[in-house]
Amino acid sequence: ENLGKSDLCVSKVCLGTMQFGEGLSMEEGYAQMNYAYERGVNFFDSAEMYPVPQNEKSHGRSEACLGRWMKNSGHPRDRIHVATKVTGPSGQMTWIRNGPPVLDAAAITAAAEDSLLRLDTDYIDLLQLHWPDRYVPMFGDVDFDSTCDYGAAIPIEEQLEALSTLVAQGKVREVGLSNETPWGLMRFCQLAASGSLPRVASIQNAYHLLNRTFDSTLAEVCHREDVSLLAYSPLAMGHLTGKYLDNAGGPANARLNVYKGQYAEIESRYSFERPNLMSAVKEYMAAAT
Repeated sequence: ENLGKSDLCVSKVCLGTMQFGEGLSMEEGYAQMNYAYERGVNFFDSAEMYPVPQNEKSHGRSEACLGRWMKNSGHPRDRIHVATKVTGPSGQMTWIRNGPPVLDAAAITAAAEDSLLRLDTDYIDLLQLHWPDRYVPMFGDVDFDSTCDYGAAIPIEEQLEALSTLVAQGKVREVGLSNETPWGLMRFCQLAASGSLPRVASIQNAYHLLNRTFDSTLAEVCHREDVSLLAYSPLAMGHLTGKYLDNAGGPANARLNVYKGQYAEIESRYSFERPNLMSAVKEYMAAAT
């Protein structure tokens, strides 16, 4: 079906590549993409900061893995729809544009150009802003705290204008958001409606049985503005498989055990020490069996 009001027609399932080049080898990534494509999946999502846990040594491998697979698969490029993301402000990932300190026009343009090189393609089907430039509660936080506002943010107009230039140049087909709020999504939609700036086709936010904030916050906006949801972490980082319920805390080779202590933003969302999380998983598992 089409993403939002765009002409981008994608499969219902999108395969994420967040682990390609770190938790999964490049060869395992190729195998997963082959398996998905053979079963009708034509939509693949990556990000310039992937794989995670992010580090300088592995930076960019996920996009490179996707790019090599596309080039070597023999599948027509127009049969594969590629999504990737521009990293938002972060003082931790110094290997990406020295931070990056802001999500301004220069950062968006540089990110797109670098992603095109790693993906070894002439265009990106869906370019998303990975998280906002301004303060918003995300990655485990729920409530907005006005005292956390960290100063003037890059205007959304500037971000949309940079994306518009990339679209006009033929380097990007559609634009999207990620980890965005109702206010942010509406602001992007309003600006697009008031001029010639590109319309947001999709929003990629967490959505699963342990996190349904989308239902009470963004669902109406997406419905009325015709913006598609790309739901990430549908199994809550593996929790909803039940594999972490045993007394040992799950298999030693499970992702949250292999990278324990390196996954701060993930562990804050899905901490084993949150009794309500584990009890909810137990009840879901009981209902499923």
